[in-house]
Amino acid sequence: MFFNTIKMEVFMHIFSFFTTVPLGEGFGFNGNILETNIINLTVVIGIVVSFGGDALRSLLENRKQIILNNLQQADQRAKEAQERLQQAKTQLELAKNKASEIRQQGNITAEQEKKQCIRQTQDDIMRLEEFKQNTLRLQQQKAINQVSQQVVSLALTQVKEKLNNRLDSAFHASVNNFNIVLFTNYKSK
Repeated sequence: MFFNTIKMEVFMHIFSFFTTVPLGEGFGFNGNILETNIINLTVVIGIVVSFGGDALRSLLENRKQIILNNLQQADQRAKEAQERLQQAKTQLELAKNKASEIRQQGNITAEQEKKQCIRQTQDDIMRLEEFKQNTLRLQQQKAINQVSQQVVSLALTQVKEKLNNRLDSAFHASVNNFNIVLFTNYKSK
């Protein structure tokens, strides 16, 4: 745009110069060095501006396009980085949720294991108590049997001693008669 303004100014100077030249004089040798230098300088500047301006304009346009491309690429990379950041945040959130679930599941499992161990221990205690009671009853039975056997043995020993001390024929006859009476009473029923 700057060069377009300069170009217009140069053409305005050239146009104003030709409009100030009187009409009937035409082209010819101009001896005025100042006017000739101005005309030459104006023509040279016009040519330089028209040709150099286009080259400079195309260079600036290329540079502008490169800068725009770089900005677009930077924007694209920023968008990609933002997407990757969002994906990473999403994955982090998922990982946090998964870790929380695992922690909760671990707590639940630990609580279940604790309850299972308590139940198992209570069952073991009940079985041991039952075994203890059974063992005590068995030992009581054994003790009672031993005492009973000793009492019976002692009673039999005492009966034998009494029988041996009183063993005469009259006693035998009374015992036999007693047993016969019991037997006949038993048969008659």
